[in-house]
Amino acid sequence: MLYRLKRWLSPDLAIDLGTANTLIAIQGEGVVLDEPSVVALQKGTRRVLGRGTAVGKLARQMLGRTPDSITTVKPIQDGAITDFELCEAMLRYFIRKAARTTPGIRPNVVIAVPGGITQVEKRAVFNSAERAGAGRVYLVSESKAASIGAGLPIAEPMANLICEIGGGTTEVAVLSLAEIVASKSLRIAGDDFDQAIVDYLKRNFSLRIGDQTAEQLKIRVGSAYSLDQEQTSEVRGLDVVSGVPRRAIVTSEQIREALRGPLESVLNAVKSVIEQCDPELVADLSDTGMVLSGGGSMLPGLDLFFREHLGIPVRVAADPQRTVIRGTAICVEHLHQWKDSLEASDGSF
Repeated sequence: MLYRLKRWLSPDLAIDLGTANTLIAIQGEGVVLDEPSVVALQKGTRRVLGRGTAVGKLARQMLGRTPDSITTVKPIQDGAITDFELCEAMLRYFIRKAARTTPGIRPNVVIAVPGGITQVEKRAVFNSAERAGAGRVYLVSESKAASIGAGLPIAEPMANLICEIGGGTTEVAVLSLAEIVASKSLRIAGDDFDQAIVDYLKRNFSLRIGDQTAEQLKIRVGSAYSLDQEQTSEVRGLDVVSGVPRRAIVTSEQIREALRGPLESVLNAVKSVIEQCDPELVADLSDTGMVLSGGGSMLPGLDLFFREHLGIPVRVAADPQRTVIRGTAICVEHLHQWKDSLEASDGSF
């Protein structure tokens, strides 16, 4: 009875603290918040605009469009907290917006983090969550959370290969018997896809565009594999030679060429993880294949790209952008089963 009362007064939370977006799921309710990991500040101060409300979607709308008096900050870069104070403020705002809280009762929180973060970076996550109002904090690796969220049978004695391509990091792992057998955390992901497009247009078209324009171009005509019908799109930017606005027509083949570098880096990371596995597990992969998740996995033809280079079945998880938060939410719902395999805020496992 006491547990049910606490759960009603202050339900436990699952958090996917991502470079691009932060998602929160509430125990028994599912995903209740999905907002960009962005904060808007009065320039030269540490004060969040709008009485502390210029966070998330509102702040993201300001990216690249702010006057000199306002600056937008992403407190999480490449999967790691780079601004402790702003991350704390952002988390506090999101938690208050997402869940009911009761003074004196702090919820348990499970947070998905990249597998390659350091102990110092983990401590930053613990501290930010605790200062934002969390009680006991647990960390789960994004690759394990993605595997659970994708419905992979990771408890079975067989290889389960997951490739989670987020905004700041790519997590590749093979799991068997509910544990990670081999893994690699790569700080090349969706943001690097966008930057590759920015660099390509500047180098080949003498056109300077912003990150958001590059992201939209990637969504409209980007692909990792040849399309049945190649596409074109108009892009607007600044001519770096004349210094005036200009338009250009870009093809899907050109965007695919721009993305070749970061895609090959992800491919090499997958190959290196497979090479770490015992032959028996590698043999399993010819049947079980690989599952792609994360926002980056939505790039058209990415499954075909990996299938051609790896020679194993490849599929994209359902609703790939929410695979990690689904798995993290399952850990929260069944915390008594999972907490022994999670890293707790007191440093225990």
